[in-house]
Amino acid sequence: MACNLRSIEAIRADFPFFSANPDWAYLDNSATSQTPRCVAERLNRFLLYEKASPLRGLYDLSIRATEDYEAARAAAASFIHAENASEIIFTRNASESLNLAAFILSSLLSPEDEIIVSIAEHHSNLVPWQEAAARTGAVVKYMECNPEGVFEVSALERLLTERTRILALTHMSNVFGRENDLQSFTEKAHENGVLVVADGCQSVPHIPVNVQTLGVDFLAFSGHKMLAPTGIGVLYGRKALLESLPPYMTGGEMIEYVTTEHTTFAAPPQKYEAGTVNTGDALAFAEAIRYLEHLGFPFMMAREAELTEYLLQGMNSIPHVRIVGGSDPSAHHGIVTFLVDGVHPHDIASIMSDNHIAVRAGHHCAQPLHQHLGIPASTRVSLMFYNTREEISRFLNVLSDVREVMGYGR
Repeated sequence: MACNLRSIEAIRADFPFFSANPDWAYLDNSATSQTPRCVAERLNRFLLYEKASPLRGLYDLSIRATEDYEAARAAAASFIHAENASEIIFTRNASESLNLAAFILSSLLSPEDEIIVSIAEHHSNLVPWQEAAARTGAVVKYMECNPEGVFEVSALERLLTERTRILALTHMSNVFGRENDLQSFTEKAHENGVLVVADGCQSVPHIPVNVQTLGVDFLAFSGHKMLAPTGIGVLYGRKALLESLPPYMTGGEMIEYVTTEHTTFAAPPQKYEAGTVNTGDALAFAEAIRYLEHLGFPFMMAREAELTEYLLQGMNSIPHVRIVGGSDPSAHHGIVTFLVDGVHPHDIASIMSDNHIAVRAGHHCAQPLHQHLGIPASTRVSLMFYNTREEISRFLNVLSDVREVMGYGR
């Protein structure tokens, strides 16, 4: 029976976390997701029974490891509809992916060239561009959104000049939960000869992503936000760009030929995967992809939309609660960031923790966005298909008491 025909209780049974932590409501999925048993078992099987170094040995175990590792690459390519598996580079996480992209694209930058970065970027898609600018003499310019997190293509048009080289833009905000019209931004950027680097950490696990339709030049995402272990991420890059740009790290396996005077590099993706690769996590990542594909995006999206609507209806009924980014459930994709009048977000998270509810408080690695919005910090609740109405009801009950716990009247 397909997963999307099973009960949510049966699906949750695939995740040992829930039976091990029955008292907890885990509502911090934008930070990291839980892992189904089949994914952990795939990692353990490699470590315990199949471990060998891929890409190097001529013996059967190494050859099998190579085949499985490259099959995992093909699975990642298929999941985001990349044209070629060689466009998939495995990294430790999306932060490494975006640093990799910023480093190799620095070779195209000259003094006074411009990099446009959206004000809503996670620090992982903002700080690397500041560093790239510092290395090259380029300039970072920021594209702003309205208070609900909406970015207009006209805002990009106002910033574009003949010196603009790169646009860094999240596909889905980890604060607002809002999906940007990435295809329209990419089209406008390409009309002006500008390359686009997108952060897909929040979009890839929750909505169908087709990099060919979006037209982006680079897209980064992390395995741990989509049921996989914490040590694997992906950088998608267009093949022609990866072939023309310099390597990020040098060492074993990314070389073609080495002499004492000169080195030539392997073709992508090996060109960007120096050293012994993270085979076990890659195989577990592929298993996570298979699990998500088995569930299917129609089921997952419908489930998360239903839960988001239930969550927002409840939050909107509680006095002194203010939603960051507007109250339309369809604009949040399971991510709801909020404020409670007179209560610090850290206090909210602490009260939630006392009641065994996991949420996130702080600036969510998006300090410039919070400065733009005029708020020092916020609290975020984030959902995944395996969450339940009962968990959300628990959250809402505690949220309704937060001000009273802090000494305010109801």
